[in-house]
Amino acid sequence: MQKPKSFRPWQPEQTTLLPPSPSDWLSDDHQVYFLLDLVDELDLSQVLIPAQAKDPRGEKGFDPRMMTLLLLYAYCVGIVSSRKIERACYEDLAFRVLTGNQQPDHSRISEFRRRNLDALSDLFVQILRLCQKAGMVSLGHVALDGTKVQANASKHKAMSHERMLKAEKQLEKEINALMRKAEILHAQEDRRYGKGNRGSDLPDELRRRQDRLARIRQARKEMEAETAAATARQRQEEAEEARAKATAAREAAAPAAEQAALNRKDEAATAKAKAAREQAIDAAESAGIEPPDLEPLASDAMPRRGLSRKADGTPTKATQRNFTDPDSHLMKTDGHFIQGYNCQLAVDRDHQVIVAVGVSNQPPDFEHLEPMLDRIATSAGALPAVMTMDAGYWTDENAKACVDQGIDAYIATGRLPHGQPLPPKRGPMPKDADAKALMARKIRSKKGSRIYAQRKEAIVEPVNGQIKEARGLRRFLLRGLEKVNGEWHLIAATHNLLKLFRCRRSLQQAMAEAPG
Repeated sequence: MQKPKSFRPWQPEQTTLLPPSPSDWLSDDHQVYFLLDLVDELDLSQVLIPAQAKDPRGEKGFDPRMMTLLLLYAYCVGIVSSRKIERACYEDLAFRVLTGNQQPDHSRISEFRRRNLDALSDLFVQILRLCQKAGMVSLGHVALDGTKVQANASKHKAMSHERMLKAEKQLEKEINALMRKAEILHAQEDRRYGKGNRGSDLPDELRRRQDRLARIRQARKEMEAETAAATARQRQEEAEEARAKATAAREAAAPAAEQAALNRKDEAATAKAKAAREQAIDAAESAGIEPPDLEPLASDAMPRRGLSRKADGTPTKATQRNFTDPDSHLMKTDGHFIQGYNCQLAVDRDHQVIVAVGVSNQPPDFEHLEPMLDRIATSAGALPAVMTMDAGYWTDENAKACVDQGIDAYIATGRLPHGQPLPPKRGPMPKDADAKALMARKIRSKKGSRIYAQRKEAIVEPVNGQIKEARGLRRFLLRGLEKVNGEWHLIAATHNLLKLFRCRRSLQQAMAEAPG
């Protein structure tokens, strides 16, 4: 008689005789063990020192090193929600091994990230240095690209300046009508219940309208303050340019008439700049925010958002502001619009290591090239020999900036003007060829085509896919430009962490398989 099919014992209620070792739960080459070994190579003093300075009384907190590794691993596997991270600490073996079977609650995880976001974003440079030490970065060919990432806000929660003004008038009418209705109701209640005794409080619908009016009015004032500050910065640049021209004319002993005309322009530009500055300060005070920063941007600072505005510094009718994340901006990507940020990536060809990042709320890419060059030099220690960029970065000034810094740049030029033929791949160039035609010729050459093709096939485009598709990081969790910048640095740092992990694992496997 044939025996019935048997199976392995399954007794989930049975406990083990001895405590299991966490090292038995995961494979020896798991990423968690890589992180546990890596903690000694990272300088976590910015996280540890503030934590150690706290009052030692009360309940003991979680080890800051463990919390740092917990966030790094969570971002590596695409989990950014503090509640999901907390759940993983109970349900995911890798998380349990990493935390030593401790389960910090979501509020502590969220507070740790909020308090140490600057220190966590600074880990980007430390991890990049480890990649360079491992020989993963040569700076022979770096590709630059901007990708639009959705903000933690809906585009339907934005309102134009024109709609804000109309909504304010409509709400004021409704509030006045409800107030009159409330006065009549209170008079009736005074006669019925006696003076001072109310049968009902202020209607909820009145309170809701008052709150909505206050939010819309505040958003409008903040928008007006932002456009006024942008106008003041523009007027200041114009005044400095006019002053420089007038000074140059005096030093060159130009004709008196020419000097007089330039001096008048200088005085007029200075007066406009002063008036615009005062208007920007008044607009900021009216909105109840800090005075605007009207100083020129640092060389490595991302460009400021350019909201549509009139010559007098006021917003146009179509200028929008989002109520959920005011720093985010409406941006076009893949044929549709999102409420998001423009996230810049500079990626080295050798192992797809990110060497510099940046975030702005300015949609066009061309303004980001020069700040990103400064960031590459700062974070990676040098500029690349070759750089490739898409047509969004093309301007004559950007091409010249690359040449001036010794970079062999390949920038797509986009479509040529209607009727202008493509430059020949070989042979003499036309004598009147401009910088754009020369760059188009350069990219169409055999060498240029081969180099530029690597940008899409093997360098920066795959990195965008790895971040958005493989890890699922298509949307920021945090709000506000400063916090989003910190989160983008954390996303880039964990991308490089994954590359470093795979590189070291490959080396270990090669060494194990080597004879002798």
